[in-house]
Amino acid sequence: MSDPAEPRPPAPAGDPAARAVPPAISAGDRLQPAAPVASAASVASAAPVARNLAAPSAVLDQAHLGDIEGALGRIRIGDEHRSGWRRRLVTFLAIVGPGLIVMVGDNDAGGVATYGQAGQDFGYSLLWVLLLLIPVLIVNQEMVVRLGAVTGVGHARLINERFGRFWGWFSVGDLFLLNFLTIVTEFIGVSLALRYFGVSPYISVPIAALLLVGITASGSFRRWERAMFAFIAVSLVLVPLALLSHPHYGSIAYHFVVPGIQGGITSNAVLLVIAIVGTTVAPWQLFFQQSNVIDKRITPRFIGYERADTMLGSLVVVGGAAAVLVVAVYAVRGTSLVGHFTDALGIANALGDKSRVFGALFAIVLLDASIIGAAAVTLSTSYAFGDVFNLKHSLHRSFRDAKAFYATYTALVAVAAGVVLVPGAPLGLLTTAVQALAGVLLPSASVFLLLLCNDPEVLGPWVNQRWLNITAAVIIGLLLILSGTLVVTTLFSKINAAQTAIWLAVGLLALSGAAGGWFRLTRPRRPAAAAVSRRVTMSRAERMNWRMPPLALLKPVEWSPGTKLGMLMLRGYLLISVLLLVVKAVQLGGG
Repeated sequence: MSDPAEPRPPAPAGDPAARAVPPAISAGDRLQPAAPVASAASVASAAPVARNLAAPSAVLDQAHLGDIEGALGRIRIGDEHRSGWRRRLVTFLAIVGPGLIVMVGDNDAGGVATYGQAGQDFGYSLLWVLLLLIPVLIVNQEMVVRLGAVTGVGHARLINERFGRFWGWFSVGDLFLLNFLTIVTEFIGVSLALRYFGVSPYISVPIAALLLVGITASGSFRRWERAMFAFIAVSLVLVPLALLSHPHYGSIAYHFVVPGIQGGITSNAVLLVIAIVGTTVAPWQLFFQQSNVIDKRITPRFIGYERADTMLGSLVVVGGAAAVLVVAVYAVRGTSLVGHFTDALGIANALGDKSRVFGALFAIVLLDASIIGAAAVTLSTSYAFGDVFNLKHSLHRSFRDAKAFYATYTALVAVAAGVVLVPGAPLGLLTTAVQALAGVLLPSASVFLLLLCNDPEVLGPWVNQRWLNITAAVIIGLLLILSGTLVVTTLFSKINAAQTAIWLAVGLLALSGAAGGWFRLTRPRRPAAAAVSRRVTMSRAERMNWRMPPLALLKPVEWSPGTKLGMLMLRGYLLISVLLLVVKAVQLGGG
């Protein structure tokens, strides 16, 4: 392969490199400042990375290049070099959005229902789960922030290109199915919220669908983000509602830090914990934030700001989830409804019995959450669709300029809205089951994310540090233990769920240790100089200007037989888990 820094002759027709570097790339080169010249020592030790500094980036859509146009400000090309605390504040306000929206969008209709069920059926006892999810959210979403800013390529496209269509379609197929079901739950939330005010679903659902399409198909990223910020502002109604719900602060503080489950660990409790995990850390978030970072034109120079945006969003989402749980506890306190969750409308009605204003505010929160969630999840799917089929997919483009992108969005909204209007559909059960499905599929999505973030061809100097890999591996292990407990307790309903979780943890640790030992014994030994060359030292300016080269120029991924076997085993296990989750949902539906 010729050095990308040197002028290359035009690629012949049909050359993959020609397809991988569209005309937009040349514009992208002009938008990025020239990379500083590396020292002779760094070039000698890091030639592959140094060459990439002058290479064109892999950004696939010209609409993803240019000024950053946020809801709260704009950063013009060239302005990013200015310093000072005022400039940093202005920059943060312009950048903030993708992290906050993806997190608040996670407190969607399914989230409100799941957190409400946790409060109604288990009191404050599951608050500790929410606290533990803060680092999970930050770790997962920080990785997709780096992937988006450094690569300029969506999550679905990266998986397809780096791991092949077989694994790509498994991952994206999971996403499309789960996202569609999640969008259905958002319209369930719309119908339940407006039913509280006496509005028929046959009126509320179509109007909400038209509103969603109108907001997204405006052809302006800034208008879309401003609309999302307006809905986020409405969601703050939860704060006074929770404070007025007579919370028991001592009990809340205790259950935030002391793990436990009211009534003991049962298969139903494990199902709800998985649902909480699935609705708080959902696979669609990975795809959405990476694509939204790209669509907002955020580059490595602004990764620090986007990390702050993501951390802010994680605190907001967990605070909102805790508020919903506290409100649900108050709604059923002293009534026969304790432990008998039906749906989010039931909580609104219970609140209405105490105060008509409280009931109305909760219904507004549910409606607002449903709209934000539907907008984010549907857009996540459309982004992925554009990635997979190499279509124009940007909110900066008009409807006429990106017909397939907006048509996919509109079709998803229309079909999901139609499903909700089917008479007799078990809407409450479907909502919980979809959140649990997200929790079951999350380990698979997290594994692909971890593999991409350790791929030097993709992230170069931005690959994961060791501590981050260890943290992510622990998170994946915990998710597998939860889903495994659900599987075992579904097959053997009388088995002790707590003991099952402990034995699964021991077995997973033993398997991990054996796999690690086998890997150390079988991997080829490399000279010390090669090990040093992988730890490339770059200046901050070089690092901030590094972008992933065009996909066609990357060396292919080579999986060892052990890695392939492990991935196949994970896929098989998750398929079994999904089937048994369906069995569990049917059991619950039958009483």
